[in-house]
Amino acid sequence: MEQTTSYPKDKINILFLENISDKAVKYFQQMGYTSVRKLGGALSEAELMKEIKDVHLLGIRSKTQITEKVLAAATKLQAIGCFCIGVNQVDLKAATRNGVAVFNAPYSNTRSVAELVIGLSIMLIRRIPDKNKAAHEGIWMKDAKGSFELRGKTLGIIGYGNIGTQVSVLAEALGMKVIFYDTTTKLPLGNAVAGKTLKEVLGLADIITLHVPETNQTKNMINKTTLKYFKKGSILLNYARGEVVDLDALRKCLVEGQLSGAAIDVYPWEPEKNGDRFQTPLQDLPNVILTPHIGGSTEEAQENIGEDVSVKLYQYLEMGTSFGSHTIPSLSLPPQEGTHRILHIHKNVPGVLSAINTELSKHKINILAQYLKTNEDIGYVVLDVDKKLSNQAQKLLREVKDTIKVRLLY
Repeated sequence: MEQTTSYPKDKINILFLENISDKAVKYFQQMGYTSVRKLGGALSEAELMKEIKDVHLLGIRSKTQITEKVLAAATKLQAIGCFCIGVNQVDLKAATRNGVAVFNAPYSNTRSVAELVIGLSIMLIRRIPDKNKAAHEGIWMKDAKGSFELRGKTLGIIGYGNIGTQVSVLAEALGMKVIFYDTTTKLPLGNAVAGKTLKEVLGLADIITLHVPETNQTKNMINKTTLKYFKKGSILLNYARGEVVDLDALRKCLVEGQLSGAAIDVYPWEPEKNGDRFQTPLQDLPNVILTPHIGGSTEEAQENIGEDVSVKLYQYLEMGTSFGSHTIPSLSLPPQEGTHRILHIHKNVPGVLSAINTELSKHKINILAQYLKTNEDIGYVVLDVDKKLSNQAQKLLREVKDTIKVRLLY
């Protein structure tokens, strides 16, 4: 059954920032949305507050910061699509209070990151950066000393989630032993073994790779104390989040030989755009590979992310499906023949659903289907009502106490 939004598609404004894949733009254009803008870079808070005023759907990557002020200025905003793995660039509490759905693509670039982690492990354990530098300087350095195979070595994975498990599978295929540590109990894949403590894994592994989120608990998780637990001559890779590693402490360990190498892709501070000046304590170390936050930056990953997030945004906009949202309670809804659908987002306090039903019943508006899901802060109600009375129902629902947002879907 074809549905169409109650609001004309040419009036729905979609803004994509940070050079999001053209696949996302084409997807919405194919679905009949004509007001789609794409900008190459991120915007500052002040710039975004001006641009977002009449925007209904916003697409961003990791650089754009969605603050409470930005959300307050976004009076028409229905949903935000984070075309990346994380959502820490969005004030999720403020988005929840404003009834704005926030989606991301937690799985779409896992393969890209996992492959690069394995590639970097080979480069570092074979001391390729040293030999590459020497060759570029005209020095012949054919030497096997300090160069090893991955086969038979132990890989320590900190954070056994979507990316960590992919790395685990690839590492075992190369003949590595895998030990991992996670704060929650995870089912090991293949022959991987769960370590009991972080200290245990750091002490056993020849290569440590980090795949944890940025939280208060993970900030500077790898510091001057935990670096002492590392096996001498081991290698550290951080393709997770920039705040997880104390880079000054890491530099000291690399210079002193406690670690034999490192590969870092994420930093506590990163430039806003290509060409900007970048500094890190790890520059000029020959046994360190530095990359500019490109762990998931492959053509395949960006296309997958573009499709994944676009579909979630579209389904929320046209059907009210909130599956995968970090702010709106998750509901996946079948269409109802011969009805109009209304979305009602409200504060999660007692009596709201009762008030909705009482108000509609009082005006003899028949509810043909109703769905409710709540989280800690808000409730999300989807109502399918009689077509003839849907406009009246929408007006009545706006007057219900503790209402945040009401939208007539179709």
